[in-house]
Amino acid sequence: MTTVEPELSTLIAERYSRVLEVVAASSRKAGRAAKSVRVVVVTKTHPLEVALAAVEAGAQILGENYAEEAVPKIEGLSERLAHGSRHPAVEWHMVGHVQSRKAQLVAQYFALVHSLDSAKLAHKLDQSAGKLGRALPVLLEFNVSGEAGKHGWLAADESHWAQLVAEAEAMTALPNLKVSGLMTMPPLSADPEAARIYFRRLRHLRDFLAKRLPKADWSELSMGTSADYAVAVEEGATLVRVGQVILGPRPQVDFE
Repeated sequence: MTTVEPELSTLIAERYSRVLEVVAASSRKAGRAAKSVRVVVVTKTHPLEVALAAVEAGAQILGENYAEEAVPKIEGLSERLAHGSRHPAVEWHMVGHVQSRKAQLVAQYFALVHSLDSAKLAHKLDQSAGKLGRALPVLLEFNVSGEAGKHGWLAADESHWAQLVAEAEAMTALPNLKVSGLMTMPPLSADPEAARIYFRRLRHLRDFLAKRLPKADWSELSMGTSADYAVAVEEGATLVRVGQVILGPRPQVDFE
């Protein structure tokens, strides 16, 4: 069985605590309550023992990018926690691109899908959730930068936002999905401030959709990673997807 060295467990706990401090400081700067932001610790490619160390450090939400990697980790962690002295509630979020053929696994194992990026995937997830008798919470992913290769509905040009309303409305009408907000991935940059314009644009898009589709829930904004989560919180993020700054560099494993 893979184990985590005590030094690494301590380091993960210290890093997680530091992230919470940054989130609290950024929230105060924006005039928000720290509890309005949830930290998703992204355990992508990390082994089960590292995920367990994150939970022991206080993490309540873990994020994964690949369904086939996540399932044994989810099941393994559940078993480990069930046999431990503590039984913390752990949520698993899907934060990566979802292939349609993985919809059944995603609908079965995840509490929230951050990355609903197409009508095709929406219908697959809706069908899968329906078979399971559940309403699956999802976030609509938008490409607000216009960057080629990014997933999500294209929303870089604000003059075209009106064309997105019908698409968003169709997603909210699916009976087994519960649209809960929006998500984005800005272009990679060494400067966290470079992402601010994209986080702000996503927030404005959320407000635009909320005004036109007021019956839906648009409360969540998933934006910000290890590189720029402080800026994301200042711009309204309710979920930040933080991995490397807590767990360290990811092992290189190809799952898809």
